[in-house]
Amino acid sequence: MLKSAAFPLVAAAAFGLIFATLGWASEPQLPSASFAAVGVSTSIPYGWVDFCHRRPEECALGKQTPVDLRLNSKTWAILNRVNRAANDAIEPVTNLEHWGTLIDHWDYPVDGKGDCKVYALYKRKLLVDQGFPRQALLMTIVRDLSGEGHTILTVKTDHGEFVLDNLTDTIRPWDATGYTFIKRQAQSDSNVWLDLGGARGVASVAGNVSGS
Repeated sequence: MLKSAAFPLVAAAAFGLIFATLGWASEPQLPSASFAAVGVSTSIPYGWVDFCHRRPEECALGKQTPVDLRLNSKTWAILNRVNRAANDAIEPVTNLEHWGTLIDHWDYPVDGKGDCKVYALYKRKLLVDQGFPRQALLMTIVRDLSGEGHTILTVKTDHGEFVLDNLTDTIRPWDATGYTFIKRQAQSDSNVWLDLGGARGVASVAGNVSGS
């Protein structure tokens, strides 16, 4: 049985990393990206349905007005710090190793361990706790460069769409990952998932978006 009491310790460690430095010396040039084309509603991942059953407060929010994150030097710095803090705070283990089952189990890092879904959910929570609009933080299912299923967090901003990924500390435009995009949450309702049509961007070039 996992002890949920461990979760605040992970959160505290991550927040310590996020707010270790609060100064921004000068206004950097902000990155830009394109916007992914979304299609019609599609099937909801079982892991999300199960997560909502166990944590209904995360999902029973009803319809919401779509909001994009306003990207500026402060929000960009926080995105980078959250991405790195979560990547550092969680020990990567597979779903089978962690839970003893091949059935997808989505959760927060209650014991400091998890796979890609745990990383993405945790980053989403940290950003929501910092006042980022939930409607701009979208759980997203892709196929990685090896063709394996993978989950990332898409952040929809007024400068385009970027992804927070446990496989890299660099925040990249969605179409600079080389991933094949399958589906993601709708901005207006996190319990509605939209087809992304298998859109695929170019392979990532190291350093094409610098972290802050």
